[in-house]
Amino acid sequence: MPEIAPTSLKRRTISLTSIPDLSDLERRIEALETEQATLTANAPEDSLSMVIMSGDLDRILAALIIATGAAAMFEKVSMFFTFWAIPALRDPKKAPPAKDFMSRMFGWMLPKGVPELKLSRMNMGGMGTGMMKGLMKKKNIMGVEQLLQQAAQSGVEICICQMSMDLMGFKSEEMIDYPNRTLCGVATFLANAGTSKVSLFI
Repeated sequence: MPEIAPTSLKRRTISLTSIPDLSDLERRIEALETEQATLTANAPEDSLSMVIMSGDLDRILAALIIATGAAAMFEKVSMFFTFWAIPALRDPKKAPPAKDFMSRMFGWMLPKGVPELKLSRMNMGGMGTGMMKGLMKKKNIMGVEQLLQQAAQSGVEICICQMSMDLMGFKSEEMIDYPNRTLCGVATFLANAGTSKVSLFI
């Protein structure tokens, strides 16, 4: 085996300046952990929030179809019923409690539950609505009542706007029996919608 000449051996010198400062690394790691915690805290929740304002049959149907479908994709689905959408949740079998004159007027003029909902277009004095319901039954498409049952079974939450209820004189006692139904304000809904992955307005 040939001998290696001493002159061929090179001395390697490690500079102390090349060794990273441990205190600097700790500061960087701490900053990254703080940033990660902030991102995690502000990350959207696996939820869908919907504002339902229309009281038209077709739009209520669309909202419930989306909600029941989303229940299989999201951990939480919340529907916020406000203004003209609220009468769709009235139970026609329940007698409303005593009300003042203006509240009774709203009750008379607005639909009393799902059976009185009308199409937003092509209603034609009720003929269009009847035709649509007939087609849905013929093609085995679920109506609003069936979709509400499915939504309840899927854990979809329904929140009714308290301000709209007070304004139009509706009472919680005349609404449908729904396991996940609550009364809430706009601030509560916005707090939930602000952290949702998806928000819709119908």
